[in-house]
Amino acid sequence: MASKGTPATALLARQKIAFTPHTYEVDPRAASYGEAAAAALGVEPDRLFKTLVTTVDGQLTVGVVPVSAALDLKALAAVVGGKRAAMAEPAAAERATGYVTGGISPVGQRSRLPIVIDASATGLSTMYVSGGRRGLQIELAPDDLVQVTGAVLADIATH
Repeated sequence: MASKGTPATALLARQKIAFTPHTYEVDPRAASYGEAAAAALGVEPDRLFKTLVTTVDGQLTVGVVPVSAALDLKALAAVVGGKRAAMAEPAAAERATGYVTGGISPVGQRSRLPIVIDASATGLSTMYVSGGRRGLQIELAPDDLVQVTGAVLADIATH
């Protein structure tokens, strides 16, 4: 199992934060990695969150929202004190986080980017986020995710 670890799972283990890894078969034809992961794991899409790298006024910023929702770019920009937000180029997101698109985790990123998690996570006992590679989700308490990432919670999702 150690050889299958990722920077995300290694950081959680070092910080002694409880998490449960969940692996699944990745469908390369899936239109949405997040929705495919939720279906493969039998998890409600409101509990499985996608990690989206954006640029806010030129600064890379991460939004974490349920796969059942869309990221509200204006709300994300406002939370971090910016004016304009757009999705980051995939290559820039991969360079900054150290993860591949479809497997970007909010945990253990190469660069310490500002992270905002949608406030809907606070009502959950546990939530799922990418474990740092396609086919791996990690389940953990929302408070633990906020603690390990230094994230802020805010309403940044639209349904």
